[in-house]
Amino acid sequence: MTAAALDAKLWYWQRISAMALAVCVIVHLGVIVYATRGGLTAAELLGRTRGNGLFAAFYVTFVAACAIHVPIGLSTIAREWFGWRRRASLVLAAIIAAIVLALGVRAVYAVTA
Repeated sequence: MTAAALDAKLWYWQRISAMALAVCVIVHLGVIVYATRGGLTAAELLGRTRGNGLFAAFYVTFVAACAIHVPIGLSTIAREWFGWRRRASLVLAAIIAAIVLALGVRAVYAVTA
């Protein structure tokens, strides 16, 4: 794959993940407002999230969008600001994507399982 084709695919995936993130952030903020206005305690929140497949699916989608969006942006920053080579920046992106995905899925599991 040429560098231009790879850049085009990364651009596409970053834009698609940004759209998903926009929806996820709005829903997440709505959940926060609902929970805080209702005066729910942490125990009550966990009681509602335990075993809730819809909640888990939503937040895994949120985590996946972050794991796609953030590393692509950081890879671009590493190349443009710090002069990294493409391969090094993509390795950095892959490592960050794995970390974000692992920690995010672990957090969702902790709240829903």
